[in-house]
Amino acid sequence: MRLQDSFELILLASVWGASFLFMRSATPEFGAIALVVVRTGIAALCLLPLLLISKKWGVIKQYWRPILFVGIVNTAIPFCLFSHATVSLGAGLASILNATAPMFGAIVAFLWLKDRLSKLAVFGLMLGFSGVVVISSARTGVDLSTSTMPILLALASTCAYGIAACYTKQFLSGVNTLAIATGSQIFATLVLAPLALWFWPEVNPSNDAWLQVIVLGVFCTGLAYILYFRLIENIGAPRAITVAYLVPVFGVMWGMIFLNETLSALMVAGAGLILFGVGLTTGMLKFRLRRKTV
Repeated sequence: MRLQDSFELILLASVWGASFLFMRSATPEFGAIALVVVRTGIAALCLLPLLLISKKWGVIKQYWRPILFVGIVNTAIPFCLFSHATVSLGAGLASILNATAPMFGAIVAFLWLKDRLSKLAVFGLMLGFSGVVVISSARTGVDLSTSTMPILLALASTCAYGIAACYTKQFLSGVNTLAIATGSQIFATLVLAPLALWFWPEVNPSNDAWLQVIVLGVFCTGLAYILYFRLIENIGAPRAITVAYLVPVFGVMWGMIFLNETLSALMVAGAGLILFGVGLTTGMLKFRLRRKTV
């Protein structure tokens, strides 16, 4: 991998890690649904010119039904759930739980697409979810709604990511990725817009909150997608996906620097189990057993 590619991979991880920081800060003023509508709307405006320049608008028209589904399941629902959960969990913990998405993708692929799960992958799933249990034990308090429920919402989000990934593989394989990304942001905005008008905050969000959502939409969503597609083109999808291992590092770091979040030993242990489990489940980490011949 070239030095430039490594830099872009780290840059993408830092930008996606920062998205949890902005969600944590801006959601209390906007509300989850209104924030996501503004975020996806801005992201769509960033991606749309590139789509038109590449003359791929017809791809959205041709595959609008599956792209609509991806927009709802991969963007609208998980973005809203994560925005709501991050307020209670904090940026660091939310970014750690976000890393469970590949594990849910493997489970959905096994149940739906009949993909094979090796014994090592099953062991990875067990490790990953044991990490979630460890983190839950670090967060569990007297009030269930402020401890366990946000974790369940975050896991529901990553489960939605897993479903969308398998659906994309099944029905959008080979379809232009820029068209999928742009169309999904457009459809997510259109689907959530009526709800956003209904739940729009009575007090207009502050200028600081607006600035954070604009940064979230432009850099953490729109430009991040562009950078991700560039990495897929330059280094291939398997290597580009490794960004999932770096996002929690930056999510935790930004939370500690800007929000004064703390990181307990149990959270570190849980994060380690989750990332190691994801590595085994996705095949990024492989172990070979040596056999002795007699």
